[in-house]
Amino acid sequence: MKLVAIVPAYNAARHLADVIGRIVATRPPDLLRTVIVDDGSSDDTIRVAQDLAKTTPGIEVVIRPRNGGYGAAMKTGLEVAHALGADRAASVHADGQYSPEALSSLLAALDERRLDLLQGSRIAGGQARAGGMPLYKLAGNWVLGKLERRILGLPMTDFHSGYLVYGRRALAEIPFAQLSDSFDFDLEVIAAARARGLAVGEAPIPTHYGDEISHLNPMTYGLRVLRVLWRFKRGSYGV
Repeated sequence: MKLVAIVPAYNAARHLADVIGRIVATRPPDLLRTVIVDDGSSDDTIRVAQDLAKTTPGIEVVIRPRNGGYGAAMKTGLEVAHALGADRAASVHADGQYSPEALSSLLAALDERRLDLLQGSRIAGGQARAGGMPLYKLAGNWVLGKLERRILGLPMTDFHSGYLVYGRRALAEIPFAQLSDSFDFDLEVIAAARARGLAVGEAPIPTHYGDEISHLNPMTYGLRVLRVLWRFKRGSYGV
């Protein structure tokens, strides 16, 4: 098995070194490469990433010349994973919100439950508020989640977590290039997996909200979520 950890990074210079250090320290099984994708950052993210690549084995840096959005950065990382012959890939955000230490247990759950796509849920563990999740985000998740569970037919608690682990079939069958360049990319991945009959599930992860800066506009994102659900109902994510 070959695992590629994808770290999409936009203006993440403050947290990137810590996140990479935690990935290295946790030693996820079969980790082949950690790919940092800089998405047109205007701070020192590129310099930090390149310094890490010089001092830490297994780090690869890909620089996107212009900011294209979270989904665009993930597509670039997944293209690299495909070129490396990865059997599994994981998205670990550069701001430290998603615990690198949880990656090994998520990979184990993916394998034990024979899933093709696994999402780390901030809600399932019941500690979202204790971990600093803002009340408006929790409320938005609850409202949209009811609609998402009904339309997608998945009994999941947190469709908006960016902590995704991709199995072999997900990497091979989901048409990533056709999906959004924005933050609704992850939900489109779930919708495309569901439309193709792939096994999708979730597992609890720790919730952490610190001093990271969110680049997500809640109103715009909510409208994008509704668009994804509408497109799923119309069969747009099918084969």
